[in-house]
Amino acid sequence: MGSITGSGVAAQLLAHYDGTARTLPWRAPPGANATDPYRVWLSEIMLQQTTVAAVIPYFQAFTTRWPTVDDLAGAEDGDVMAAWAGLGYYARARNLIACARVVSRDLGGIFPDTEEGLRALPGVGAYTAAAIAAIAFGRRAVVVDANVERVVSRLFAIATPLPAARPEIRAATDRITPDARSGDFAQAMMDLGSSLCSARNPICLPCPLRPDCSAAATGDAASFPVKAAKAAKPLRNGSAWWIERAGSLWLVRRPGKGMLGGMRALPGSDWSVERERELPFAGEWRWAGAPVRHVFSHFALDLHVARVVVAGDPPEFLGDEGQWWPINRLAEAGLPTLFARAVEVVEGE
Repeated sequence: MGSITGSGVAAQLLAHYDGTARTLPWRAPPGANATDPYRVWLSEIMLQQTTVAAVIPYFQAFTTRWPTVDDLAGAEDGDVMAAWAGLGYYARARNLIACARVVSRDLGGIFPDTEEGLRALPGVGAYTAAAIAAIAFGRRAVVVDANVERVVSRLFAIATPLPAARPEIRAATDRITPDARSGDFAQAMMDLGSSLCSARNPICLPCPLRPDCSAAATGDAASFPVKAAKAAKPLRNGSAWWIERAGSLWLVRRPGKGMLGGMRALPGSDWSVERERELPFAGEWRWAGAPVRHVFSHFALDLHVARVVVAGDPPEFLGDEGQWWPINRLAEAGLPTLFARAVEVVEGE
């Protein structure tokens, strides 16, 4: 570790990046800072815990529909949540709306250009603030995402298991982050971690950092970063109800806070560890043969789906807290993945 110099690592990596940088819709060419902080911010929020391949079509759709932060700030909450459907981690979408409105209303549509100012915005944590400051504004900032974490833990052969190793990894990243081209350096580290320095099968021979990499010298780079054993996720159960009437389906809006908050969904029960399958009112219900298994960050869910067709007046149970949505237009409802799969289960029978 003592032989590694920050200037040497940065020079090697930036030279590699100049010839291999990925072309992405939110990224400026090597050597040129991004000119639109809105696009950098939007991409960084979308990229949290989500792959580049999954984000690209959503980013393009958002920036076409809402090309500026002021446009996004003026959008209806339901429209933004529907456009986000399928991207997951829906608290990000709620924070996206809140942040856009703060920037538009309180800051004149101009994003802060410092980490401190950016961190004051809704949904912008330490990593995201550093990434925006470096990539959009050319500030020197220490940017550590999962890819950077992997590269740095290998470069310095950090043996402390994650997550306890994170302060050590950040300090090592700070050591090699250059004053100039900090944004390019951060993106070069991300590119390296998503390509040559991949999680399972790192390709060390052509890596520009191989001469300095302590993990490569051991011949077992894939053993870094060291990870603590994961606890098994608990399994919860719940019911979802397909209530059909005259070619339309009853959809509700989930509460603004909590899992899938603010999204359209099938009505249903709470999700608990052990629960008998529930029905909301009497009728000729039919249960789907197998539940929909969905894994959230902290638990797995088996969602049991039941279908009923009602005639005449809708059941009093429904109240006024939902809407009838044409079944032949369900693709436009913006259902999150869990409920989109529940729809597939019913339609596939």
